[in-house]
Amino acid sequence: MWQECKDLQEYIVNIRRALHQIPELGTNLPETQAVICAELDKLGIEYRKNQGDSGITGSIKGEKPGKTILLRADIDALPITEQTGIPFTSKHEGCMHACGHDAHAAMLLGALRVLNSHKAELPGNVRFVFQTGEEISKGAKIAIKEGVLDGVDAVFGTHIGSLLDPAIPSGTFIVVPGCCMASFDRFILKIRGTGCHGSTPEKGVDPITIASHIVISLQEVIAREIAAPSPAVMTVGRITGGFAYNVIPNEVELEGTIRAFDEDVRQHMAKRIGEISSSVAATFRGSCDYEMDWGAPPVINDAAMAKLAGDAAKRVLGEEHVQTSRPAPNMAGEDFAYYLAEKPGAFMFLSSSDPAKKTDVPHHNPKFNVDEDVFCKGSAVFVAIVEDFLGC
Repeated sequence: MWQECKDLQEYIVNIRRALHQIPELGTNLPETQAVICAELDKLGIEYRKNQGDSGITGSIKGEKPGKTILLRADIDALPITEQTGIPFTSKHEGCMHACGHDAHAAMLLGALRVLNSHKAELPGNVRFVFQTGEEISKGAKIAIKEGVLDGVDAVFGTHIGSLLDPAIPSGTFIVVPGCCMASFDRFILKIRGTGCHGSTPEKGVDPITIASHIVISLQEVIAREIAAPSPAVMTVGRITGGFAYNVIPNEVELEGTIRAFDEDVRQHMAKRIGEISSSVAATFRGSCDYEMDWGAPPVINDAAMAKLAGDAAKRVLGEEHVQTSRPAPNMAGEDFAYYLAEKPGAFMFLSSSDPAKKTDVPHHNPKFNVDEDVFCKGSAVFVAIVEDFLGC
């Protein structure tokens, strides 16, 4: 079926470009859902729309009995203004597919088109999910609640781009056993002081100063409380406060993320954020409200399923284009972890990094783009995994 996926290259590219122009955020993605459903209708593939979001779940039922495999693509975008300059740029102001989810959906549709044309030969079933809310770590839990894993024997997903290392050549497929991505969680700190005129700071309590001390103090958790062999990240990505150059405000808000491979490290960082922020605020006569928005746990691939995926990829792409050894630690997170917590499976990576095509730009960047030439490879690996797992 590899040649059939090659023949669909233009089809996959066109779908990706259509989706790229209509990026939507979170779990409510009506335009994205409509495009995907229209394509499934054309292919005659059964599906249903989720009740709790804009996700889509369906199945290709083989005419022979067997196991059930789940293939997943995420479909949400990011609140980023696109700066790629490509002719099919985002039509939605302030919103962009800056993480490749448009490509994920297109590659899965390509694989489904091939698999559906061979359903008479399938000894088992192919279930699929087009999942919302990956960027906010909500969509996988919604899909699971709606029964996407019921009766499933294994689950597989792929991420495109330069996520692991921009030096990995475009078209290289990577799948490793064990932990391949970190947990990811979001924290919010609301630092409260007492506003006053900037000329008389002694009459108030300055939450901007408090926030500054908290940001610096939190880094000591990584530097002095986490063992060096245990990768961990704590980043403050947003500071909001103040409204005039000569006014001390009442409140400042910080927002950030923590990442870890180990659950104990994850919990320790979360605990210390609350303790440190509260203590520092109190030291400078203020207070701090702390909220942890728990995201997803680490992504842990089943060893047997990772090997199956790697062998399938080698069969269609050639051994020289597949990596099955562990690359450098990857602190990005994925709510695909929730599927793997309940079913064996593997999360994989497809490099599309090519400096000549300007597709080596980091994810979540306004200039992020992917190498469209590798799309048929993503579809082909999905198809090959299905063949090997179901025993076609």
